[in-house]
Amino acid sequence: MAEPTTGRRQPGLREVLILALGVVAVVLGLAAVTSLLPVELQRVVFDTPLLIAVLIVGTGWWLWRVSRRQPDRRDP
Repeated sequence: MAEPTTGRRQPGLREVLILALGVVAVVLGLAAVTSLLPVELQRVVFDTPLLIAVLIVGTGWWLWRVSRRQPDRRDP
């Protein structure tokens, strides 16, 4: 039995490449900004679990958003 369609198409190679390039640009931008910080702040970034904390908070926020998303309304 086929699944019902929602009228949305799946992302193609173009969309995936655009997203990947965007992620790479953000990471390179953050690396450049970090290199401009004073040495004391660079030590905080590199010598503490700051990245782990950012990942935990970001993941929690993303999961909260997904859990609050309204389901798609489908015609019966």
